Amino acid sequence: MAQATFSVRMDSNLKKQFDSLCADFGMTASTAFNVFAKAVVRERRIPFEISSPAQSEITRESALQAFRTLRQSAKENGLQGMTMDEINQEIALARSERS
Repeated sequence: MAQATFSVRMDSNLKKQFDSLCADFGMTASTAFNVFAKAVVRERRIPFEISSPAQSEITRESALQAFRTLRQSAKENGLQGMTMDEINQEIALARSERS
């Protein structure tokens, strides 16, 4: 399998902490990122919850922008032709995985 380089910028203190923790796990940071990437591809989602500490006000414009972003992402990934049944199945699967 061909290899590719993936470069990530992060705070130097965070990198030291991350490298140290990876070493405790017996792996390199590169291996850890590969494990993460494989989990994302396999599960087709970020394998942990990402949330905001404070709920922001949702406006009509921000909701429309979020919809436009999702629609563009679906188009770029060849998913714009999904039926409502297929979309609902994906939602049900995501909800069952959270439980």
